[in-house]
Amino acid sequence: MAVIAPTLMTGPGQRAVVETTLTASNSFVYVPGAGQELILRNPTAGAISCVIDGADGTVVPVQGVGNVDVSGGYSVGSIPAGAVRYIPLDTIAAYLQGAISITGSGLVAILMSK
Repeated sequence: MAVIAPTLMTGPGQRAVVETTLTASNSFVYVPGAGQELILRNPTAGAISCVIDGADGTVVPVQGVGNVDVSGGYSVGSIPAGAVRYIPLDTIAAYLQGAISITGSGLVAILMSK
């Protein structure tokens, strides 16, 4: 299992970024309200699909919409070869409840944390 280690964004200047190549089973720790950001890069020759799923996500009430089922996780969708996706994690917090797993074997993940 690959654990995505965070790169801290505190302090001035440049820093080394921790990159994690995703395998069949991956996880990371989400800190609500901390402004974490996830970057997914596809260095392969083909498209890779990715889903981020918190084990405790079920149904979330959304004003004006009703209940939204988040139990299947957040689908990032298919990431084309050479493409990059950026996800501000606080915007998908409803999907990140409990132990988090992320699919997308072959993707390179960077978790930025304040």
